[in-house]
Amino acid sequence: MAVYTDVSAEDLASFLADYDIGEPHAFKGIAEGVENTNYYLQTAKGAFILTLYEKRVRETDLPFFLDLMEHLARRGIPCPTPLRRRDAAAYGLLNGRPAAILAFLEGVSLRRPEPVHGRAAGRALAALHRAGMDFPARRANALGHDAWAAFARSCAASADTVQPGLAAMIVDEADFLARSWPKDLPRGVIHGDLFPDNVLFMGGTLSGLIDFYFACNDGLAYDLAVMINAWCFEPDGAFNVTKARSLIAGYEAGRALTVAERAALPVLARGAALRFLLTRLHDWLNQSPGALVRPKDPKEFVPRLKFHQGVAGPEAYGL
Repeated sequence: MAVYTDVSAEDLASFLADYDIGEPHAFKGIAEGVENTNYYLQTAKGAFILTLYEKRVRETDLPFFLDLMEHLARRGIPCPTPLRRRDAAAYGLLNGRPAAILAFLEGVSLRRPEPVHGRAAGRALAALHRAGMDFPARRANALGHDAWAAFARSCAASADTVQPGLAAMIVDEADFLARSWPKDLPRGVIHGDLFPDNVLFMGGTLSGLIDFYFACNDGLAYDLAVMINAWCFEPDGAFNVTKARSLIAGYEAGRALTVAERAALPVLARGAALRFLLTRLHDWLNQSPGALVRPKDPKEFVPRLKFHQGVAGPEAYGL
């Protein structure tokens, strides 16, 4: 949900008393993202992001997310790391919500990434997968394939108000994926949401991966399928095979797909398209009246899902 929690100067001062970073020099809300409340914070000791975790992020999951970012950063993955409090905790409570201060990463996300950017992002995803192999904690994918059928049916009653025929489409697709989802593919830690707005660039060079709050343990190739949906479609809904070929080549430069993963890619891509169609649809149908950020349009994923439904094999993705 796109929600926003106001933090007063007094609230901030009380929260910062548990950290050794001094008084704030600058503090302003960031009107981006739809999951958490974010503020830019600057003190004498540098620039940070203050994140308040809203309804979709469970407090019990925070140790996994925050420890994972520390683990990946130690292995060279450019991602935010939580600043530890005086009591060594990675987060505290602010206005009744769990909240953490994270290192600020320089860079900008690209609205229209080119194939060269997708290649760099694919290479970064493979590096993330390798770096996460020895991360000891485990977290199931709460939005994985075994949740889609129930999720689709919960949205179906109102789905046709968004687009006629959408209810039948999501229910039928969820049933198909429940029957067809590939098994025994390589698994590990995945990002789960590596869209262009979660990848930062500086001067054409990838400088950061952010927003790890859907990270979990799942199929590694599914994570790549998420990126195919996120990076390889044009604004008019057309699939760009050049971008897909570049993205996959970047990934395989760091981790080669298995034969089974290649064969499963069309189904994995269908699943990734449905997952984001469903979560966007849910947020669209359940908007908060006071939300600062408008939920993203679920209809963007309808042509993407239809494209994958028509794919005969992995060759369609440039393999």
